[in-house]
Amino acid sequence: MPADDEDGYNGPATLVVEGTEFEVEVDLRGHFQPIDGYYRWYGRIAEHAELDKLLEGRKRPAEIRTPQGSAKGELSDRDPWGRYRILGTSTPPFTVPTTLPELTA
Repeated sequence: MPADDEDGYNGPATLVVEGTEFEVEVDLRGHFQPIDGYYRWYGRIAEHAELDKLLEGRKRPAEIRTPQGSAKGELSDRDPWGRYRILGTSTPPFTVPTTLPELTA
């Protein structure tokens, strides 16, 4: 579950790498960086043998699609459990709740 200052998505997604689509499970998080004004999102893709065969541990640009949206990002390091990291800047592939300040009369 995301921390109070983070947004996120956990569930099925479609990952597109070099024109090939993979049905994957993802755990994504994100937060706004007030210093530079960008929204940064990141997460891990569950182990997937065909994806691993294509990537062979190398970085690649990718598009990720969830039921809530899509975004372009970069796949990077593979962890010891076979999960690849994905990260991006700006609009994430999931809904970011907006909170409006309370109005005072």
